Amino acid sequence: MASKPISNSKSPNGTNGTILYTPNQIPIPTYVRILDTTLRDGEQSPGAAMSCKEKLDIAHLLAKLRVDVIEAGFPSASNDDFMAVKMIAQEVGNDVDNDGHVPVIGGMCRCNEKDIAITWEAVKHAKRPRICTFLATSPIHMEYKLRKTKDQVLKIARETVKFARSLGCCDIQFGVEDATRSEKEFLYQVLGEVIKAGATTVVIPDTVGIAMPFEYGNLIADIKMNTPGIENVIIATHCHNDLGLATANTIEGARAGARQLEVTINGIGERAGNASLEEVVMALTCRGNDVLGGLHTGINTRHIIRTSKMVEEYSGMLLQPHKALVGANAFLHESGIHQVFDINTFATIFMKLFHCVFS
Repeated sequence: MASKPISNSKSPNGTNGTILYTPNQIPIPTYVRILDTTLRDGEQSPGAAMSCKEKLDIAHLLAKLRVDVIEAGFPSASNDDFMAVKMIAQEVGNDVDNDGHVPVIGGMCRCNEKDIAITWEAVKHAKRPRICTFLATSPIHMEYKLRKTKDQVLKIARETVKFARSLGCCDIQFGVEDATRSEKEFLYQVLGEVIKAGATTVVIPDTVGIAMPFEYGNLIADIKMNTPGIENVIIATHCHNDLGLATANTIEGARAGARQLEVTINGIGERAGNASLEEVVMALTCRGNDVLGGLHTGINTRHIIRTSKMVEEYSGMLLQPHKALVGANAFLHESGIHQVFDINTFATIFMKLFHCVFS
């Protein structure tokens, strides 16, 4: 059952070097959970369809990376997706490593009982199953997509979480779609209702990738300050890259108080993609202590390159040579000035990055 605390990865605060996983709490204030959605949002890239075996291979590598949460797919979308999520839950979701780490396995679903029940059937086989659902809250989405009033949206959100709870799932993630174009007071209201109903993580998506970093950080801070019961859940980011700001927005969200960051390998995803796991994780690894108050993740960065190459091969989404950290040119210099600089300044940030990613 998801309600039982489960041993997590190394920490000085736990017995025998471990801590207990509790869906809505993180005992170390500066620890940031990483949710990888390559197999769900990443696969929504045009032409990025992957087979069940390929998804399982990627999930195994994500576990080696020590990703905290794997959003394994959209089980109600097709029988193939259902089987892939179920297989990942059964295999990867029960593969406890030597340090006691096992990833949460989540499935995405719409806010209706049929989808939620299907998703639970797929993920419930994992040691740590999670139901991930979402509902639009912006005026334009409510009027033209949902065709619902605010009161109707509130009711659907509340009843969705209650139904997920009734199935026996105690790890429920609720996303307020198009949050960055939603009215803040309504956001506080919706989030307060789903928290009261039993949600354990609330996601604040920049669905159309329109936010500036300072705007997104302010939104997270405002939600943290004004939402009833927010101290009882984890706040999560989910940023799209339409303006090339997904990584910056994600880091700003973490700085403002988000403690779950949603990312994809190589930044793949719909349209211009999502926040990139390698960029977000390495930004925290290199600068977390300097300027981000000690924010850190549990990611094993030595598996980044291998995972990146597998996702590139399986998805068919080829990397540009200058892609940060994982592109072919990421650690190459042509300029003589830069070459001399690197030789004479071995302990630069470039060498730290190179060591973390390749060694």
